[in-house]
Amino acid sequence: MPRSEPLRRLLVALVLSCSVLVGATACGGDDTGGASSSASPTGTSSAEAQKFAKARFVANAGLAAGATYQWIVKPYRAGKFKKGADGRTFALVKAGLAGGFAYNRLKAASDNAKGDPLLSKAVAPLTAGIASLKGMATKLRKGEVGDGDVGVFEGVINSVKDAGKSAGAEVKDTVPSTSQLGG
Repeated sequence: MPRSEPLRRLLVALVLSCSVLVGATACGGDDTGGASSSASPTGTSSAEAQKFAKARFVANAGLAAGATYQWIVKPYRAGKFKKGADGRTFALVKAGLAGGFAYNRLKAASDNAKGDPLLSKAVAPLTAGIASLKGMATKLRKGEVGDGDVGVFEGVINSVKDAGKSAGAEVKDTVPSTSQLGG
């Protein structure tokens, strides 16, 4: 029976080779340059694009709001950012990551809002507020954050949530996992 192992290997190699050959033949079998008229892509309608824009806006703004509340506002109110506080360094690192994550998601939500006319008008005035958060992550990580800074973050988040609600896209806080924060 020692001969059955090499025979089995040969049989497996033969089956795999045939399946690759059949797959390659099936993928490129016509001579018309690889494109067939029956497989042409279809675009999304304007209504579908707007629906997806609102859904993406809600998802991105919700993640930004959840990250801000969970890892910036809540620890700040609990006194975790004060010098000598237990777990301060870890809280500041998470707050810095959350600040960068929230800024990124708010920028994405702002871009998503452009796909819906009503949402676009509601969010347009908030772009300056979102841009003001750009350096906040570094400030959080270094522990140079105060009441005003946390208030600015919270204010921008609440403004985005209110703008979404006024445009029919209600935003609910969605707390991202710590692995999502690290990207």
